[in-house]
Order: sequence, then C-alpha cells, then structure tokens
Amino acid sequence: MRLPDLTPAELGQAQLELRERIVGGPRGSGPQHFPLVREDGSLTGPFGVMLHEPALGAPLQELGSAIRYASGLDARTREIAILAVAAATGSAFEAYAHERVGRAVGLTEDEIAALADGSFTSADPRERAAYDFCRHLFDDGGHLDDDSYAAYADALGTTTMTELIVLVGYYRTLAQLLDVFDVGAPEEEQPAQ
Repeated sequence: MRLPDLTPAELGQAQLELRERIVGGPRGSGPQHFPLVREDGSLTGPFGVMLHEPALGAPLQELGSAIRYASGLDARTREIAILAVAAATGSAFEAYAHERVGRAVGLTEDEIAALADGSFTSADPRERAAYDFCRHLFDDGGHLDDDSYAAYADALGTTTMTELIVLVGYYRTLAQLLDVFDVGAPEEEQPAQ
C-alpha cells in the first residue's frame, strides 16, 4: 500500500471537512452501488487518496460531484463515457465502481463488456456519438479537424461536448491517481485472471 487508508480518527480538520463533503454529499446520500466507506471509516478508491491532500482533493471532488450530479448528461451517456475512460486507462477501480452504477442506470452486461473491450456501439445515435467522441479524445489526443468538430457539434451540441471533455479529463486524473498510488478494485470484487 503506497498511501495508508485514513480513518476519521487520523484526520486533521481540513481532511475531516473534506470527508464530510464527500460522505454527506450526493455520493453518500444517494444509492450506494459500491462501498464509499469501509468498516473502519476510511474512504474507498480516489476519495481515500483525496483525503491525503485536501487542498486539491476538495476542488477535485467538487468537480466530480458536478459532473455526476449537476451536468446535463443523462445517466446512461455519463456512465458510457466513464466506462470508456476506465477501459482506455486500465483503471480497475473505476471499472469496478462504474460497472455497478452502469447496471443501475440500464446498461446491459453485453454493453458493459463492449465498453471494456472497446467495441461498444449503440442504436441510440447520441450515445454512439458520445462514446466515439470520448474515444477520439484518447485515440487522437482530442484534436478535431473542422469536419469532425461540425459532426460532433451537430450530434451532441457544444454543451455536451464540453461536459464530456471535462468528464474525460476528470476521470483520466482519477485513473492516474489510482494507478500511481496503486489503488485497485477490492480483491474480492476483481474478476479472475
């Protein structure tokens, strides 16, 4: 373990305030598709990492909360995009967490498997465009020629494009934090190799 799990008794004031914003906000008050808090009171996944640096963790968690709970992305499109990032970055924790959220918002097992292996498609042209746009951000570094920009703007609108760009950047940041600090999915939840 590169960073220790911090229990509430080990937290300073800024860390306690951040923990309360995470657990007392929409993440902690809504349906729990994966554990946010362990039995000892420490936080799971990226939230445990955020507690180590509350000056950065607080705005980071606020951005994540805005993406998940305040953006105009519908739940399926949001989870498609998050799982696309999890697959592109190899983030075991984000795949573990958001496969569960994805099922809750209506993604099928076949869709989840296709998101994991990069073969996702959808009969819904907006979902397909959102997935393709997210893949483009990874595969092509985000650069769009004028024709591609016009096609995505027509299919998604610039507001959705902006939301997806921010989502991809946020979840890419989380994936990197989780990778560097070696935070994976809980062992009992990892698929057999």
